[in-house]
Amino acid sequence: MPAPLDRLIDALADTGMTRFFRRMFDDYPHLLMKDQTVEAVRPDRTFKLGGRWVTNFGSDSFLGLDQDPRVIAAIERGVHAWGSHNGSSRAFASVEPNVRAEHKIAEWLGTEAALIYPSVTLANVGALPGLVTRRDVLVADQFAHNSIDEGLKLARARGVRTAKFAHNRPDALEQTLRGLQPFRHTVIAVDGVYSMSGELPPLAEFQRVARRHNGCLYVDDAHASGVLGEQGRGTVRETLGGYDNVLTIGSLSKGFSCLGGFVAGSQNAVDVLKLRSNSLIFGGPVPPPYLEAVCTVVDILMSAEYPAMRAKLDLNVRRLIDGASRLGLAVMGGLVPIVSVLVGTEEATLKAGKFLYESGYYVQSVVFPAVPHGAGVLRMQVNANHAPEQIDGLLDALATLKDATPMPEPAVLAALVAA
Repeated sequence: MPAPLDRLIDALADTGMTRFFRRMFDDYPHLLMKDQTVEAVRPDRTFKLGGRWVTNFGSDSFLGLDQDPRVIAAIERGVHAWGSHNGSSRAFASVEPNVRAEHKIAEWLGTEAALIYPSVTLANVGALPGLVTRRDVLVADQFAHNSIDEGLKLARARGVRTAKFAHNRPDALEQTLRGLQPFRHTVIAVDGVYSMSGELPPLAEFQRVARRHNGCLYVDDAHASGVLGEQGRGTVRETLGGYDNVLTIGSLSKGFSCLGGFVAGSQNAVDVLKLRSNSLIFGGPVPPPYLEAVCTVVDILMSAEYPAMRAKLDLNVRRLIDGASRLGLAVMGGLVPIVSVLVGTEEATLKAGKFLYESGYYVQSVVFPAVPHGAGVLRMQVNANHAPEQIDGLLDALATLKDATPMPEPAVLAALVAA
């Protein structure tokens, strides 16, 4: 007779999204490019996948700093100085590079303080529940990142009332908050930029609604960190002019090519989160070598060379968007270095991704539940160190794909957005 654990796993395998994905693996065993192993990498944005060298358009190392000798040297320096790990919860102690990195992040952003977590996900699932009590409410945009949704679930399990409001609509936020009255305070969680669509939230309007309801904004700006705004500071300061009544969350992996995430805002807010954020108190910290690298990346972002680095990235993004648009493809995104092309059904999307892979280009085939059923996309992430000929080669492959396979017209995308 199977052990209880085996029976439990069998039951879980036949439940919800697990069952859906297992069926996908069964139905498309040669198309579903998930759980892949990268066998080797080169500095020219190529890697070896499935025994084949391909150009990688699936990396979120947007500025190409994972290959920067200064960043690599900082990690090596950190290993020699601190070892591989400091072996302590931050509730007890922080290594000096952690404190230094947080000071540098705050100085770069223009906030009073910053608090580093091992990832943006751990920041959201730790900070959001830590910011509210049963007397407060926590609301989020319906399309906010999954980790924000997980933070809401944890808060709700503690008795906090939570809700979602219609995407990017201040009037819907207003209506939602009125329906939740009475409460003491409200925290309003949104993305700083929605990576699939490229949309920005109307932060100024949300701020006005928040103040009317004794609330503050919580902006997950992970996709904009290092690649939007002056010196890569993201969307909050660019849009609102500062951080009054806002907590901003950033990534230390994507544009930074390091490890971790952070929450930045007032010193008082950071001090309270240190005492109320369980993922920080009961979890391990970012290892010291990566904290040294974070300090180096902040120096690069604040240096005179950043505008040229950013200009190359922006030029690469524009080259891909313009080329894909000329092909008559339904293009979305591109405000951050993520460009998506609408394909349609799950099977068609997976086939399109496999076609590009066999043509020498790796992109991400994104299907339900990350996007609605039947609205699969090819998600391409552009880096500053992609060569123009690599982008042109990807465009040639997309043109061949379009000739071989029916692809949605831009009007289809417009209808989806309107719906």
